[in-house]
Amino acid sequence: MSWDKMLEHVLQCKILSEYEVKMVCESTKELLLAEPNVKHVSAPVTIVGDIHGQFFDLKEMFRIAGNCPDTNFIFLGDYVDRGYFSLETMTLLCLLKLLYRDRITLLRGNHENKQITQVYGFYYECTRRYGNPSVWTAITDMFNYLTISVLIDNRIFCVHGGLSPSITSLDQVRVLDRFQEIPHEGPLADIVWSDPEPDREGFVPSTRGAGYTFGSDVVRKFLHENNIARILRAHQMCNEGYQCLFNNTLFTVWSAPNYCYRCNNIAAVLEIDEHLNTFFNTYSAAPDNREVPRDQRQVPSYFQ
Repeated sequence: MSWDKMLEHVLQCKILSEYEVKMVCESTKELLLAEPNVKHVSAPVTIVGDIHGQFFDLKEMFRIAGNCPDTNFIFLGDYVDRGYFSLETMTLLCLLKLLYRDRITLLRGNHENKQITQVYGFYYECTRRYGNPSVWTAITDMFNYLTISVLIDNRIFCVHGGLSPSITSLDQVRVLDRFQEIPHEGPLADIVWSDPEPDREGFVPSTRGAGYTFGSDVVRKFLHENNIARILRAHQMCNEGYQCLFNNTLFTVWSAPNYCYRCNNIAAVLEIDEHLNTFFNTYSAAPDNREVPRDQRQVPSYFQ
């Protein structure tokens, strides 16, 4: 099948053949290999937070925010685990990347990692649906090629998690070796694992077991030294779909409504116009989520 035909197939919530998934992954890797660690994107653009395999909610997001390529998208990572349709979610996003490479950017989150996906659902989903782990291996190998940050019009910095005590400048991000499994510590781990902490200054080791929490002083210094105005990130569930901290210099975007099919939270995307004005577009869970398969085991309660 062509990429277009595969896209039509996946949009019906149908999985591709093992051979087709591997072909999609190999072709996607070729595109991702050419992207720098700090990818430059121009506004207008729409920012999408964590998806976590909630395929019908992803389709609802496109209905609310516009379809690719009409809308330019930056996805901040965490596409798989916990939700019931990580395969459809990931293949859909890869196919959109193959069809509209300049209109969709896929960042790496902490769940785009072999070790995490073996614990929180994606490995089980792949082996249950294909009878072997080869599709999981192909997709998680592709994760090592995802870029790790975006700079919008040289003024807005996007990552999945947050900042690192090892990184003070964007030039240090540019020279990181991202083509690997996410390590347990170091700047690459920090970028996908760290969280802002409004009640504490400086860097403090995170209770997540990886990354750090960082305060307003850290954000202020990073913005000043890199001549940027704001940081956008995902990684933490927000009941209203978003959170604004540190005098609106750091935004968290969360795009998985009714997270784990039980949290009753709202989701949001962040729309940025050509003048860098921002608007949070919120939405609720898709009606089609009533169709979640009953034969799936319970998704672990793990809120990262």
